[in-house]
Amino acid sequence: MTAPLLEVKNLSVNYGDLSIVKDVSFCVDCGQWLMVTGPNGAGKSTVINAISQGTAYDGSIFLDSKDIKKYKPAKLSQNVGVLSQSHFVSYSFTVGEVVRLGRYAHSSSIFKSSDIECEKYIEEALEITGMTELKNQSVLTLSGGELQRTFLAQLFAQNPRLLILDEPTNHLDLVYQKQIFALLSKWLSSGDRAIISVVHDLSLAKAYGTHALLLNKGRCAAFGTAQEVFTPENLNSAYSMNVYDWFSNMLSQWNIQE
Repeated sequence: MTAPLLEVKNLSVNYGDLSIVKDVSFCVDCGQWLMVTGPNGAGKSTVINAISQGTAYDGSIFLDSKDIKKYKPAKLSQNVGVLSQSHFVSYSFTVGEVVRLGRYAHSSSIFKSSDIECEKYIEEALEITGMTELKNQSVLTLSGGELQRTFLAQLFAQNPRLLILDEPTNHLDLVYQKQIFALLSKWLSSGDRAIISVVHDLSLAKAYGTHALLLNKGRCAAFGTAQEVFTPENLNSAYSMNVYDWFSNMLSQWNIQE
C-alpha cells in the first residue's frame, strides 16, 4: 500500500497558553480534494498554515513520506503551492509578470525568457484561467475575480503537486466562485496532484470535495469522504444547529410557485 501524498499526525498548535489546534490527524492522496470546514474559530486556517510552514506546531507532517520540515524551500515550493484568500498589490507588474513568478522555484532567473518549459507552463496557466488576453495589463487595473484568477494562474505555472487554498472565493460574486471552483476541479483531474481548501460554504464543500475534515474547537470532529463527514449528526454537533433544516429552508425560498 502506497503512502499518501500528505500525512498529518497529531498536529497541535499553541499560541502561548492558548491551544488552537489539538491533536489533529488526517491524510490526503493524489486525486483528492480535501475540504477543511467547521465553525469560526475551529482552527481551519491554522491547520493549513502549519502545513505550509507558516506557523510553529507540534506533531508530524509528511510530504511523500518525508518530514516536510526537511525540505529545502525551493523543493517545497516545487511541490506545494499556497493561495491566500485575498491579495493586496501595490506594484504595477503585468499579469504575465505575476504569473511568471510562479516559476521562481524552478529557475535561477525568474524573468529568464529562454526556458522553453518555463514559457510552456506560463502560457498554459494563462490560457486555463482565461487571462491570456490580459497578460500585458497591470494587475492594479484588475477586478477582484481577475486578480484571484491571476494568482491562481501563478500557482498553475508553479505546477505543484499539492495546492493549499484558504477561502479561494472569499469576497467574490457567484460567477467568479463558479469559475474558480471549475478551474480547480479541472486542474485536479489532469495530473498526479491534490487540493486542500478551507471553505466556509458547506454547499461548495459538498459539491466539489471528495474528502472533508470537519473541525470543532481545534479538534477533529470528523474526517473521511465528503459523504461520510457531511452527515446531519456531524454537522449539527459541530455547528450547534440543525444544518440540514437550515439549508432546506434556504432552498425552499427559490422554489418557483406557478
